[in-house]
Amino acid sequence: MAQAQGFGRRYLKAFCKGFFVAVPVTVTFLDRVACVARVEGASMQPSLNPGGRQTSDVVLLNHWSIRNYDVQRGDIVSLVVTPSMYLGASF
Repeated sequence: MAQAQGFGRRYLKAFCKGFFVAVPVTVTFLDRVACVARVEGASMQPSLNPGGRQTSDVVLLNHWSIRNYDVQRGDIVSLVVTPSMYLGASF
């Protein structure tokens, strides 16, 4: 019984260490390098979402190129609208 409690504590301790390392690394990666987004609707047809409103495409948004000003003619640029933009908040 004591061995089972020791194993449970070690497992919990290892899980917490991994969690507190993995979450900040993942959030930083998604914010600074790249993230995955879904494209819905007819606004990008026929390049993206050629099937109409019933289907959606999944794209990889490259944050790294934007931060380095490496945008060229022909690139698709995505804008994210936050709720604060609707409230008239200034940046």
